[in-house]
Amino acid sequence: MKIKEPKTRYNNVMLIDDSELDNFINEKTLEANQFAKKVYVHTSAKSALEFLNNLVTMGEQYSDVYPQVLFIDINMPMMDGFQFIDHFKKGSEKNLKQPKLVVLTSSVYNEDRQKATDISKDIVFLNKPLTKAMLDSI
Repeated sequence: MKIKEPKTRYNNVMLIDDSELDNFINEKTLEANQFAKKVYVHTSAKSALEFLNNLVTMGEQYSDVYPQVLFIDINMPMMDGFQFIDHFKKGSEKNLKQPKLVVLTSSVYNEDRQKATDISKDIVFLNKPLTKAMLDSI
């Protein structure tokens, strides 16, 4: 007998956060709410960009692996979330698909929310921790 996979909203999503604990909690929240079949986790913005660029380089045969939603922390060392978004958007014309961008942060500063909005009105700004209600709004 074949076991039926639970229905998920997305095939692939990515968490980009330097906190392993936050990544663990958010990954479990995504799984518990059947948000995605596969959750890619990166603890640095640079490794996430490299992963995404490699997928683009590999071409169309890997388009089913490309994340449909990117959850991005703002405060990370070496490259913060806004720098990631800037680099990602500069290379986005090569992207196979345009994922939803979700800033997932502990920042409560209105300046950060405004900066995300200034970059794009399509960026969703959420405060940690991730919840079912938040996922339902994406």
